[in-house]
Amino acid sequence: MGFTTLLDIVGSTVIGGLLLIILMRMNMTSSQNNYDYTGERIVQQNLVDVVQLLEYDFRKIGYCKGQNQTPIVQSKAILQADSTSITYQTDLPIITSPLSDLQYGDGVIDTVHYYIGPTSELSSTPNPRDRILYRVVNHDTPKGSDLGITRFHLTYYDALGNQLGTTSNPLPSTPPLLIASIQIEVAVENSTAVIDTTGGKVAYSWEKRAMWKQIRLSQKNFSKR
Repeated sequence: MGFTTLLDIVGSTVIGGLLLIILMRMNMTSSQNNYDYTGERIVQQNLVDVVQLLEYDFRKIGYCKGQNQTPIVQSKAILQADSTSITYQTDLPIITSPLSDLQYGDGVIDTVHYYIGPTSELSSTPNPRDRILYRVVNHDTPKGSDLGITRFHLTYYDALGNQLGTTSNPLPSTPPLLIASIQIEVAVENSTAVIDTTGGKVAYSWEKRAMWKQIRLSQKNFSKR
């Protein structure tokens, strides 16, 4: 084996190694991009699911199909409210089929209670910030939404646009609460988006976080006091 042949073998080995490293990096980049895309898609879809439910329910505050027979006193449609929970009266449909007249409600007043649980309830998940958003209808068992929710915040305003619940303008403890509009803020994170485990710490990328804010949601059933 000549010296030239030996150089060719060494050169081929080096080039082959470089090509292998390039292919491995391309594969890692492709896998990371796929992971990022999938994580962001899950976060966005979870946020959409939560928002659709909140918008549908909150816009029915004070609504009753049989308002003439079983009226909801509009000034008392909202029974309790603070920054992370709300209880209100409405008329929920018992049949959602568009072919049924009961899709708009059955004329019976229902009480709906939304509240967010503590982070300790989801201590088994990697994300230390996620919580369960609960929805309770009448006296039924609370039903929770575990979709990576890390923020559920409500801000209330009166008919003049003044914020309620502040030190200078506190919310009344009993109805009427004088609420004319509500600002809703929701944040959802990817529960499995680990970006650093150095020193036993678990961190989450804010890029895997999606936020939504409904500015001054107002509904005719409770916007005038």
